[in-house]
Amino acid sequence: MSTSKQRLKQNKIRYTEYYDLQEVLDNLYKDSSENKVFSNLMGLITSRENIKLAYRSIKGNKGSHTAGVDGRTINHLSKLNEEEYISLIQKQFHWYKSRPVKRVEIPKPNGKTRPLGIPTIVDRIVQQCILQILEPICEAKFHDSSYGFRPNRNTEHAIAECARLMQIQHLHYVVDIDIQGFFDNVCHSKLIKQIWHLGIRDKKLICIIKEMLKANIVMPNGETIIPTKGTPQGGILSPLLSNIVLNELDWWVSSQWATMPTHYPYKQKTNSKGTEIKSHTYRALRTSNLKEIYIVRYADDFKIFCRNYYDAKRTYQAVTKWLQDRLKLNVSEEKSKITNLKQRYSEFLGFKLKVKLKGKKFVVQSHISDKALKNAKENISKCVADIKRPANEKEQYKAIAKYNATVSGLHNYYQIATNVSLDFAKIAFHIKKQMNNRLDIKTSGTLNKGFIKEKYGKSKQLRFLNGHPLIPVGYIRTKDAKHKKKVVNKYTVKGRAFIHKNLQIDVDTLVWLMRHPVLDKSIEFADNRISLFAAQYGRCGVTSVKLTPNDIHCHHKIPLEQGGTDSYSNLILVTEAVHILIHATKEDTIQKYIKELGLTVKQIEKCNKLRKMAGLPLI
Repeated sequence: MSTSKQRLKQNKIRYTEYYDLQEVLDNLYKDSSENKVFSNLMGLITSRENIKLAYRSIKGNKGSHTAGVDGRTINHLSKLNEEEYISLIQKQFHWYKSRPVKRVEIPKPNGKTRPLGIPTIVDRIVQQCILQILEPICEAKFHDSSYGFRPNRNTEHAIAECARLMQIQHLHYVVDIDIQGFFDNVCHSKLIKQIWHLGIRDKKLICIIKEMLKANIVMPNGETIIPTKGTPQGGILSPLLSNIVLNELDWWVSSQWATMPTHYPYKQKTNSKGTEIKSHTYRALRTSNLKEIYIVRYADDFKIFCRNYYDAKRTYQAVTKWLQDRLKLNVSEEKSKITNLKQRYSEFLGFKLKVKLKGKKFVVQSHISDKALKNAKENISKCVADIKRPANEKEQYKAIAKYNATVSGLHNYYQIATNVSLDFAKIAFHIKKQMNNRLDIKTSGTLNKGFIKEKYGKSKQLRFLNGHPLIPVGYIRTKDAKHKKKVVNKYTVKGRAFIHKNLQIDVDTLVWLMRHPVLDKSIEFADNRISLFAAQYGRCGVTSVKLTPNDIHCHHKIPLEQGGTDSYSNLILVTEAVHILIHATKEDTIQKYIKELGLTVKQIEKCNKLRKMAGLPLI
């Protein structure tokens, strides 16, 4: 699973600051927290600043170069000047008519396919404009127990919460409920009512969302379908809408225990991490006939933890009926079940979890799920096979980079499993035999400064092929799954300050760089590009903005035509806008990008230093 779901979204915070929208979004979040009603949001959605921010956000998205039914991508919009672009998008909102959505089938590891709907690039910009304004309003109303498709939340937080409920709360029965075709069966009328209930009561906006939900779907065979229910997977707005639908479930489960009001106002304390201590309240509730249940949800995949089998059985029946009656969603009885975690594993997000007696306590034991383990083994094995017969040296380097990206990506995602080293040891046993039989690998070689040396340099399992390191599959140590900190919030000043302070390397982008070496450059250039990303902590060398896959430029300090080389010391990673500014010679271009980037005096000095090395006049 992609670790993009684990990012802190630092670059998006920077973008909102560039376009003076941060205060607006903060106020929306604050007003929503105070249960205020929003009846005039279209002015914010169609504002110039919001439309420019939408372009910037979509441009950094990997899917921006995927065409819809009209065959257009972000490249078509990039050719427009600012006024033409803003005018085009504002016109869409005057009398919005959704264009058809292109349906594509994405292969799944089990041999089946997952339907994906791709709107046109203009419709994606329109949806992004709406998302940027609705997200802070919805975030203030969403329950803390949901972790999927939300800013600053990821699978690690969900697994950490599961582990807490199992090991600290001693809840050893879990209810797994599988919703049949959730995204294809969302009731449109119910969704609109839920949006209204959240305080989003701009009637024109609601009409536009209705129109988006009814967009025709063009199937791979050319057939056109008119949907009467569901939200298309692949739409920019779909993840938010799916969370709006299931947010009602989160609060309903919570109301059965965690947020159940009591007659007596018991005192509650807050610990240093911002968590409320409700021990007095829960002690009183346990004297009643209420069932102690907690939900952990990631998108449409959720678990409900219970104290005993009786509570689990009643909860299963109640939740199944509630989903059918309230949300018009059916449950798959074949895939839904109750699990005793002392006896069997329960699978969640590619992991399998249970509790094991250790001394006098039950502790969490987690592995990679059987299906995920099989898929990981097959993916790594395929990468090794691709390395065997390359067309040339560059193709071999590309295959090795893909192998390293695959292994490091799997390590990064599954390292929070308590028995991850045992699971990867099984894969390593198979891969080692495959490498010894197919590749002329060496046990010694030179490691350049960078990610692989820092993380795997001490391993005795490290191998080399033609001087290039191969990441050892079995070299991994478990890492404790961390909870989301209460303070982290992109819509509060304190929350953003914490995010800025705790920046980490975005492993997902690092893996992308490994998978996509620049083949028309030297191998030294491609290798140093990866090393620089780690050395710069994944940030632009001038602005410190977090780099994204579609916005990374590798600048030669001394140009090649002036005698520069692809050496590590002659390269620096910057964003596209900064790269243009470094090489710009026209005054209007220079002023345009200085204004767009909002450069400080110190950042202009860094830019001037690079311009001087390139033989260009100072700004």
